[in-house]
Amino acid sequence: METKATTIRKVSPTRPEPEIISWAADILTKGGLVAFPTETVYGLGANGLDPNSVAGIYGAKGRPSDNPLILHVSHPDQVDKLSTLNKIAKQLMEKFWPGPLTLVLPKKPGIPAEVTGGLDTVAVRMPNHPVALALIGAAGVPVAAPSANRSGRPSPTTAEHVHTDLAGRIDAILDGGQAGMGVESTVLDLTSEIPIILRPGGVTFEQLQEFLDSVTIDPSVLGERLPENMAPRSPGMKYLHYAPSASLLLFEGKGEGKLRLITERAEKLMGQGLRVGILATEENAGRYPGEAIVLELGSSLSPEAAASVLFGRLRDFDRLKVDVILAEGLETRGMGLAVMNRLRRAAREVIGCS
Repeated sequence: METKATTIRKVSPTRPEPEIISWAADILTKGGLVAFPTETVYGLGANGLDPNSVAGIYGAKGRPSDNPLILHVSHPDQVDKLSTLNKIAKQLMEKFWPGPLTLVLPKKPGIPAEVTGGLDTVAVRMPNHPVALALIGAAGVPVAAPSANRSGRPSPTTAEHVHTDLAGRIDAILDGGQAGMGVESTVLDLTSEIPIILRPGGVTFEQLQEFLDSVTIDPSVLGERLPENMAPRSPGMKYLHYAPSASLLLFEGKGEGKLRLITERAEKLMGQGLRVGILATEENAGRYPGEAIVLELGSSLSPEAAASVLFGRLRDFDRLKVDVILAEGLETRGMGLAVMNRLRRAAREVIGCS
C-alpha cells in the first residue's frame, strides 16, 4: 500500500485543544485515517458513511473484510439515523452511554457494507472520552473505528503502540496519553429475542444481568471459533486476535496445579534454549524460575487492573523478544471474563490445570 506521512500531535486528554481537534476532523472529512484515544483502547477512525474511507481502515490494518466495524457517535440522538431503536436499546443507552457498551442493532439504509461486513445490522457506541467525543462531534459524521493496531496484534493503549503498528499507513495519531480501561467495549446484540454478549468488555455480564430481564453469552466468548464460512456479527469473534509475536500458552484452573504446570513447561522450554516469558498474577510472580522473564498482570483479585495492563504486557514481551509466553488465567467473573476472552483469542494453546 502507499506509504503515508503519519503525523503525531499531543492533545490534552481532558480538555482537547480546539485547533488540534479541528485539524484531525478535517483529515477525517477529507477521507483520511486518524487514530485517537478512547476510554477503552486507541481507535482508528474514518468517516463511517464514506465507503472509500472505511475501506482504508481495512487496508491499513490488514483486516479481513467480513469483520464488521463499530460506528462511534458523539450524542445518542445520532443513532436515529443509523437504526430504529426499541425500548431496551434506549434504556441501555441512557444507563451506560457514554461508555464501553456497543449495541448491535438493525441497520437503516445508507450505511456502507464496508462498515457492517455485509450484515443487516450495525454496531454503535458513544465513547466516554473527551478527545473522542470532540473529534466525532467536529467531524459531523459517525466515525468507524476499530482498534488502531495491525489486525491480530494486541490492541493499543498508547499512541506509541499505534505508531509501532501503523506508522506510514495512516494520516495522523492524536496522542492523549494512556487509555485507562485497557480492553475494548462490550458488544451486545439486541437483534435476538434475548440480548447476547458477543464480546465482553468494560460493561460486565453481571452489570447487564442486573439491568436486563435476561441476557446470555455467545459461545464464541469462551473460546469457540466460528466456522470459516460464517460471518462474524462483532469484532473479535472469528479470527486470531490480540496476539503477540511469540506463541502464547494459556494455563487455566486454580491452585498449585497451575503454578506447577507453568514452572515445568518453562523449565522444559528454557532447557531447549528458548527465551520464556511468564505472564503472572501478583500473588505468584516471585515463585517462578529466575531465568524466565516474568511480568505481572496484577492481583488475581483485581481483574480491572489486569485488563488495564494486559495488552501493554503482551507488547512488552515483544520488546523483550521472548520466544514463548506462558500466561496464568483468571476467573471469568466481572472484568475477568473480558481478560480471559482476550487471552483465549490470543492463545496458540489452552491448557487446563487441576
